[in-house]
Amino acid sequence: MGSASKRSLNPRTTHREFFGVPGAVAVMCTTVAVVNVWYFSCNEKAGCQLPTTRQQWSAIMASASNYPAYVSADAMAKYVLWWAWLAMLCLVVPCSYVQGTVMRNGKRLVYPMNGLASMAVTATAAALAYARYGPAPYLWVADNFFPLAIASIIFSTSQALFVYAYSFRRSSRDTPAGSAAEPVLLALAGNSGNPVYDFFIGRELNPRVLGLDLKCFNELRPGIMGWVVLNVSFAIKQRQTFGSVSNSMWLAIVPQIAYCIDTLLFEDKVLTTMDITTDGFGWMLSFGDLAWVPSMYSLQARYLSFHPVHHSPVAAALIAVLGVGSFLVFRLSNSQKNAFRTNPNDPALRHLKYITTESGSKLLVSGWWGMARHVNYSGDWMFGLAQCLATGFDTPMTYFFSVYFLVLLLHRNYRDECKCRDKYKKDWARYCELVPYMFIPYLI
Repeated sequence: MGSASKRSLNPRTTHREFFGVPGAVAVMCTTVAVVNVWYFSCNEKAGCQLPTTRQQWSAIMASASNYPAYVSADAMAKYVLWWAWLAMLCLVVPCSYVQGTVMRNGKRLVYPMNGLASMAVTATAAALAYARYGPAPYLWVADNFFPLAIASIIFSTSQALFVYAYSFRRSSRDTPAGSAAEPVLLALAGNSGNPVYDFFIGRELNPRVLGLDLKCFNELRPGIMGWVVLNVSFAIKQRQTFGSVSNSMWLAIVPQIAYCIDTLLFEDKVLTTMDITTDGFGWMLSFGDLAWVPSMYSLQARYLSFHPVHHSPVAAALIAVLGVGSFLVFRLSNSQKNAFRTNPNDPALRHLKYITTESGSKLLVSGWWGMARHVNYSGDWMFGLAQCLATGFDTPMTYFFSVYFLVLLLHRNYRDECKCRDKYKKDWARYCELVPYMFIPYLI
């Protein structure tokens, strides 16, 4: 393929998200700093109080600078084995295969749908380990949370460096034998030519090595399942320390584990998300998938492992109702959207109203999607809030998940609105008139 054709397939990025290189550097430094601050401010020895004094910040800086105490070869080796174990399962566990969306080169990649089966195999292995060794392996995970978090940061950054360098190979490895070599398909946002920005945002769209799609694999496997392992380990740690598992721990970890199972049960739905269809695979996704999700999303269970909270039956019931109700909003709205996308002529969906855009797309204006344009985001956020409420009100630090998730969903909403406005033009304005609320009917 000539250079002109390559340029048309992979045009130079002109718009840089996160305010370009300064924003990319700021995000990388800030997120790694948050993982450190939230550990050194919230642990068995320090308690869990938001650092507000110079003395507290001095203690955090002193602890964080003592990296030899936390960079563990043992933790690093176990993390690499964890990632390799799940990669092996992804490649060998029998499953069905699903085609992804049509890419701009006209091709569709094929993905194995064995996430839930891989989790079942891993859970069986974990249960056998408990039967053989008792709680010891899980207590090791709980006690070595931070060395494992550091290992995930090192691994995710190394992986991001690898895929950035790998994106400069001459041709795609997915080119069929006997066919003309095809250029590597880059992300539209990751071909700026600036190495720092492209490393951060992700240069290649779908890097694959030895048949393993790195972006899709990392999106759903090591971090999501690692989150489950951490939650279970912290519950075992609480029982080992205090003799029982508090109702607050159950209220925090059961919904989160259910959420992880749900994610893997519907793993084919991730193939239509912006993470897979649009974003490149760089540091942002690598770190987010492998380090940020398990380290920060397990915060509630980690806190409760050394500070159990005991809710009254009424309070526990209210938190549970909020969790179940918001999860139903999230799951039912997404299921309705996916069913309509798959077959808008399904008799079960004939009651739904929609508008047809000039591009031929159909936009729902009734059902869940007639209530608000991003009603699934509302359910997702309230579901996370319920897990934070399980930790009580002794510290604001355990509510970080809720605050962060709100910012994340608002950013996603902004991207979605901009993308739809550009795609549907005047039809999007008409759609917004019919569905005026973004998140919650009659409020916002």
